[in-house]
Amino acid sequence: MYSLNGKTVFAGIAIGKVELFKKEQQSVRRYNIDNVDFEIKRVSIAKEKTIAQLKALYEKALIEVGESGAMIFEIHQMMLEDQDYLDSIDNIIKSQSVNAEYAVAVTADNFANMFAAMDDEYMQARAADVKDISERLITVLKGKNDDMSQSEEPVILAADDLSPSETVQMDKSKILAFITKYGSANSHTAILARTMGIPALIGIDYDEDINGKIAVVDGINGKLIINPDNDILQKYKTKQNEEAVKKKLLNEMKGKETITKDGRKIKLYSNIGGVSDMPSVLSNDAEGIGLFRSEFLYLEKDNYPTEEEQFAVYKSVVETMAGKQVIIRTLDIGADKQIGYFNLDKEENPAMGYRAIRICLDRTEIFKTQLKALYRASAFGNVGIMFPMIISIEEVKKIKKIVEEVKSELSTIGISYSKVELGIMIETPAAVMISEELAKEVDFFSIGTNDLTQYTLAIDRQNQKLDNIYDSHHPAILKMIKMVIDNAHKHNTWVGICGELGADITLTEKFVKMGIDELSVSPNFILPLRSGIRNCNYRNV
Repeated sequence: MYSLNGKTVFAGIAIGKVELFKKEQQSVRRYNIDNVDFEIKRVSIAKEKTIAQLKALYEKALIEVGESGAMIFEIHQMMLEDQDYLDSIDNIIKSQSVNAEYAVAVTADNFANMFAAMDDEYMQARAADVKDISERLITVLKGKNDDMSQSEEPVILAADDLSPSETVQMDKSKILAFITKYGSANSHTAILARTMGIPALIGIDYDEDINGKIAVVDGINGKLIINPDNDILQKYKTKQNEEAVKKKLLNEMKGKETITKDGRKIKLYSNIGGVSDMPSVLSNDAEGIGLFRSEFLYLEKDNYPTEEEQFAVYKSVVETMAGKQVIIRTLDIGADKQIGYFNLDKEENPAMGYRAIRICLDRTEIFKTQLKALYRASAFGNVGIMFPMIISIEEVKKIKKIVEEVKSELSTIGISYSKVELGIMIETPAAVMISEELAKEVDFFSIGTNDLTQYTLAIDRQNQKLDNIYDSHHPAILKMIKMVIDNAHKHNTWVGICGELGADITLTEKFVKMGIDELSVSPNFILPLRSGIRNCNYRNV
């Protein structure tokens, strides 16, 4: 028996046999061809088949992990249709009279190396995406299917790394857990694993001789135990049973108030990416929507979504929530969310560049279209609107001026709307430092801890090399949260947390004692948090 340490992606315990997953080596062979046009036609046909596969994966992911998790497959479709990528393949075939598989493989290497050499971490991460879509294209060109090899019995899947498509293709009934040697806790695959609820560890430096051996994945403590003895095995089976009992007890939290032992009510809301996330919101008994990421309406379109298209989506969610508050974040693109038809310039540091509210205040017609749809939807329920990436009072005043123009235009044409709470995201140190002044201007704050941590610690959260020093519990972050809460409450402005830190059960009591008013998390975390809140006190007793 021996154990290996890794990093938890999704907590949980799994016991079973390990199966190594090895990507099939494509071993592309180069050979000369006589009919260049025929070879280019092969690429075109294979591309369409590959896009169909990606669309099917998107639909599968939409059901299993929601719109935000499925988005990676839309990104892959767009990359596969990128004209520079396709032109490179065609050019290699024409200039060298070589087979399509070889041309795709060379293009994949060239583009991956180009992305990997860039300074921007987001663009570096695209190297893996280029390899993923190219491997899929080559597989189709070879006439093979892309099914993952799995045992008939449920297994712990071990891999060097897993692409998003491989993760979604898993038959969850046959996967007890997965472990990988590489990958970042903030990668697309890790996010998908958390959403799918599969126990997972990354950074496990295993040898291939673990294949077929019995193991325990301890996602609570970040350990993989190989060939556990009977005592250890029994210990973890007991823990598994305890976890099952806890899950059953959590279901008893449905319908109960989210209130501390000494009587303080906390709003417990859910984060969503679109309408497809609503079944999970309802089944987990969320008390409202604390973050509707509206940018996914734009990411899934080939052109700007119209006022009517947006209104229909917002109205659907608002009606479904039946009077519970729905807080919709205005368009938050730029940085790691690029949309071709916006024609944004490439930037050296996009995370700190032309993004979010900066785009909206610059392109006011796009902004007003969204605001009109939002205000129209307010007539059908309880709507709040929040604005991302705020750094100044001037920005808030400009926003409020545009909001008044929108309300006036709607009134002029006889369209009704209801009172809407306006809030801002606190996700920059600048916003923290002027939070008392900002609190005078808005109804609520929502603290985006993901970006706040990134900007405060000067650490790109997508960079796995920095995972060991990315500390969301850093004293500076916790002091900033407390400062924001205190400053807001001086002016009767309520405060929520919508970043991933809000779901960290180890901090729940601390946040409650700080005076937090609302927590907004992924639907799966609603019931555990309700249980935690009901077991803590707001005041020291």
